[in-house]
Amino acid sequence: MDAVTVFNFFSHIIFVVTLGFYLITNLQWYNYKIERVILKHTKPKWHIFYLLIPYVFYHFTANFFWIYFYFAFIPAIFMWNKNIDKKLVFTSRVKRFFVILIFVTIFQNILCLNTINCKIFGVFIPLFFSLIATDLFERLIMRHFKRSAKKKLKENKNLIIIAITASYGKTSIKNFLAQILNEKYRIHATPRSVNTINGIIKDINENLTNKVDIYIVEAGARERGDIKAIVKFLNPEYVVVGKIGRQHIEYFKTLENIIATKLEILDSHRLKKAFVFNEIEVKNDNLNLIKFPENISKIKSNLDGINFNLEFNNKLYYFNAPILGEFNYINISAGIFVAKELGLSLKEIQNRVAKLQSIKHRLSKMEVGGKIIIDDSFNGNLEGMLGAIKLCKNYNNGKKIIITPGIVESTEEDNITLAEAIDENFDIVVITGNINADILAKNIHKTKRILLKDKTKLQDTLKITTNSGDLILFANDAPNYI
Repeated sequence: MDAVTVFNFFSHIIFVVTLGFYLITNLQWYNYKIERVILKHTKPKWHIFYLLIPYVFYHFTANFFWIYFYFAFIPAIFMWNKNIDKKLVFTSRVKRFFVILIFVTIFQNILCLNTINCKIFGVFIPLFFSLIATDLFERLIMRHFKRSAKKKLKENKNLIIIAITASYGKTSIKNFLAQILNEKYRIHATPRSVNTINGIIKDINENLTNKVDIYIVEAGARERGDIKAIVKFLNPEYVVVGKIGRQHIEYFKTLENIIATKLEILDSHRLKKAFVFNEIEVKNDNLNLIKFPENISKIKSNLDGINFNLEFNNKLYYFNAPILGEFNYINISAGIFVAKELGLSLKEIQNRVAKLQSIKHRLSKMEVGGKIIIDDSFNGNLEGMLGAIKLCKNYNNGKKIIITPGIVESTEEDNITLAEAIDENFDIVVITGNINADILAKNIHKTKRILLKDKTKLQDTLKITTNSGDLILFANDAPNYI
């Protein structure tokens, strides 16, 4: 091979791997669903700049392409990766993808050294083959992991499984319930917001031991059948269905589809009792069902916590929790009802509720430099965000600033409602990202608006706009690919 051929040979490998890096990063964001990357991506222009244009240039600019590749495309990809806040995690799946991609590209290039038409397929075939091969390999591995997890569950015959689903609040219910139960039982709950069948299987294999008494599982969904798959695998004895709303409406199209999907959790053949939010209609008279929250009164919430009365058998019980957000009485009450069902006395439950710890990034409070920070960055639903705004309503020791991208994966009506609430209660709104910027701007009139396209400049913005005594609410924090 002459020098030009060698250069083209290795440059082509680098080019394919660079495209692969962009593609696998996007796939990881969207749970490796190629249709979601293509049809649901909120920034389709990225695909034009980082996939389509390079691919077209590669086929129509001959050897001049490498000038564009090394001096324009590589720097552009580098800056793109530098600026995204959810970078590629090099999991085993990702590593396998790159190994297969490099091997296939090298093998193809060797075969094509003397083939003039090789360039037509020189990018597409390695990427397509590597994605297919990686997916098939993952399916085989997951099948093995699934059998291993199923065996582990069967070996712990006394294990109680509780599954929790909701449009929003399921992570809070899971964590509150685990904290209430953990003095009486040995508890394991799915970590963070792990709520897919593959994530649950991985958690069982890696973290669940035979010493655990109760396994609390969060069940999420992006399409019909997702929760049914989890229930078929786990067959929980107890299930909790929290509030259901229009979260992820773009995937389900209608609220009725969301409700039907969430209620798949009731299909467990080992189900002993279901705890269902009281506004949800369940058309099954044979279920052993408890509705919550029931018989709750005198709900009070402020920046110190929440308290309420709950009636059992005509007797009032007072509950106090150092948890922010009035809406959390719903999530806490779910934990109370389940704990009572599992044998805890109301006195024990009262003591445990009083010691509840807030979940990181979900209405957690801190003070920094004389400023009050309310971190609700993991809360992305309308009701929760309105609850956080209500919590800040009566603060009058300084300015009130809210930082938000709006509500992602919801409706325009919800974002208008959010904008109106912001306009009534805050002095400054920092809008992060473009996805809801127009809707928010059109419906916020009194509150000073700051549009921040680059979140890396947020700290500098806050230094300029805030002082000691101010309150800052971080309301939702969508990654910048959204």
